Amino acid sequence: MQALGTHLLVELRDCDTMILDDIKKAKEAMVSAAKLARATVLGAHFHQFSPHGLTGVVVLAESHISIHTWPEYGYAAVDVFTCGETLQPSVAAAYLVEKFQSKNPAVIEMRRGTLSLRDQALPHKPEKGGYICNERAEDLQMVS
Repeated sequence: MQALGTHLLVELRDCDTMILDDIKKAKEAMVSAAKLARATVLGAHFHQFSPHGLTGVVVLAESHISIHTWPEYGYAAVDVFTCGETLQPSVAAAYLVEKFQSKNPAVIEMRRGTLSLRDQALPHKPEKGGYICNERAEDLQMVS
């Protein structure tokens, strides 16, 4: 089944708490992850919370990468959402696991935009050799 996009839900547990609270390092890691995944970075916005934690998003031509951290728990929630055939979201996820020094990461992959279209092509994402034609039961699917 083809999908419009890939959405990785990245659980970064047991991370370096200092990095989780360093907005400069977090932003650098997120932008670098996007570039390593071959994404087109359009911009980034990050916010530092008080007394600790941060949130941020890197806006991509192909969607986004976002983060929200809880340094007090050594935890960060990261979303890597990409559209297109040339991007490598798993490369971004692996890079972020390394940069935040997560000792207990988990990645859940969701396929987004699994549309049931009969006799209708998706002009911006052509199907190899034809059209997308899926059964309704397959529309929502999660792969781990």
